[in-house]
Amino acid sequence: MIQTQSFSINQPTKILFGADSVKQLSDLVAELGGSRVFLVADPGLKHAGIISHVSAILDTAKIPYTLYDKVTPEPGLKLADQGLKLAKKNKANCVVGVGGGSALDIAKAISILLTNDGKAEDYLGLGKIKLKGVPKIMIPTTAGTGAEVTFTAVFVNEKTNSKGGMNGDPLYPDAAILDPKLTLSLPSHVTAATGIDAFTHALEAFVSTQAHAISDMYALEAIDLISNNLRLAYANPANLEARSAMLLGSLLGGKALATAGVGLVHAMAYPLGGMFNTAHGLANAVLLPYVVEYNIIGCPDKYAAIAQIMGYETEGLPLREAAQLAVEAIHQLNADVGIPNSLGALNIPTDRIPEMARIALTVTRPVENNPRKPTEEDVIAVYEAAFNGSF
Repeated sequence: MIQTQSFSINQPTKILFGADSVKQLSDLVAELGGSRVFLVADPGLKHAGIISHVSAILDTAKIPYTLYDKVTPEPGLKLADQGLKLAKKNKANCVVGVGGGSALDIAKAISILLTNDGKAEDYLGLGKIKLKGVPKIMIPTTAGTGAEVTFTAVFVNEKTNSKGGMNGDPLYPDAAILDPKLTLSLPSHVTAATGIDAFTHALEAFVSTQAHAISDMYALEAIDLISNNLRLAYANPANLEARSAMLLGSLLGGKALATAGVGLVHAMAYPLGGMFNTAHGLANAVLLPYVVEYNIIGCPDKYAAIAQIMGYETEGLPLREAAQLAVEAIHQLNADVGIPNSLGALNIPTDRIPEMARIALTVTRPVENNPRKPTEEDVIAVYEAAFNGSF
């Protein structure tokens, strides 16, 4: 049955996908009218040779660039402001982000700050960005955030020690280059955390109250790709087929979240990043099965569908039992790729749980998207379950 819910979609990013597609970077810069590139990159990519590989493409095309590699795993707003100053000094008119979600978010923010007045802090929230940024091209080197096709850039606000996002259509990248060869050097533990992050995007978009036929199409394909290929990429990082499937799954997960949003897992992960600098993907991964357990009664049919996609036999089972298999499937996937089973393993102090719960409920859009409406007591209970490793 076609649902009656209204929705709108705006996904303007041009996508280049495939092995060696990064070689098209210089042509893409020229196509978008860029002549002086501001290259935002994860510093760890130097050791993998990825920065030199990308910069060589620009050098060959005689496109001048400035490298900004001050990216940190949970970036603060100051990194965007500092990058803006350097980009202005070097008269950049095109921004290229290379790396994981942090690098891409900084690159997207710098792009819009080059054409809008003020500092990064001024644009936290929804719809505050008035002008389109300079052309921006994203090159993800992890299969995780899907930031290359979203209208969000997330930062830690140093003043409040909390995480928040810039949100608005001007943040959509003009183009994204997804070259699976650039993910081959990703360490297994990063492959795991970023892979579950991408899986979380797809799952939360699928069960979101804002889900619709098109977001479901993206989400279900992403869930299938990631759940069937993450173990392979984790076990053998050189498996290009698995890496390609993971990168495509991450892309589709990004498209799903851009159209339907995410839910309580993300709201609860934000305080872990803001308060304890826990990597976003890892926070999502640890919390995911416990939030799913809590959410099941909100849409058991969708969780049953997820369990089936993940290889569990659900035919003939009562709906609640079939949905419960999704929790088992996620616990097993986490265990197979080395994700800790509890927040206790991350040394999160239990006495901060009430504060974390209060902050999580201020992340309003994901909370509103969640299929079950949580109270503060509910969120505390989920945190406690995640801390103890059992519901």
